[in-house]
Amino acid sequence: MSEPQKPAAPVPDGQTRFFTTRQMAPNEKGFVGYETLWKPFQKEVEYKTPKKP
Repeated sequence: MSEPQKPAAPVPDGQTRFFTTRQMAPNEKGFVGYETLWKPFQKEVEYKTPKKP
């Protein structure tokens, strides 16, 4: 018979310019997923009405 599988080794966080990926904990079936955290692409500035000529 086959031996039980070892748990997956932890993977370091992957960081890029726009997002970070993290390894999630294995679920009841043993599937290990990854979580993606997105960084904002642009800043939002409060709108100001322009001056009247």
